[in-house]
Amino acid sequence: MDSLYKIIEIVGTSEESWDQAAKNAVEKACQSLEDVRVAEVTSQDMKIENGRIISYRVKLKISFKFKSGQD
Repeated sequence: MDSLYKIIEIVGTSEESWDQAAKNAVEKACQSLEDVRVAEVTSQDMKIENGRIISYRVKLKISFKFKSGQD
């Protein structure tokens, strides 16, 4: 049987780096979604206060296997 995948968009944050923000997002998504297959970074930005970077943010598209209830 062919597979079906759902794609959602999430945002991860980190005070350290964009890499850590993406890792945080994927790890958190895997806690509540089953069978996560692919994560694609679609944008990166930073939050700045008083001329200093205070956090890194990464927007990702996450795909996971869609379960129709008949699987």
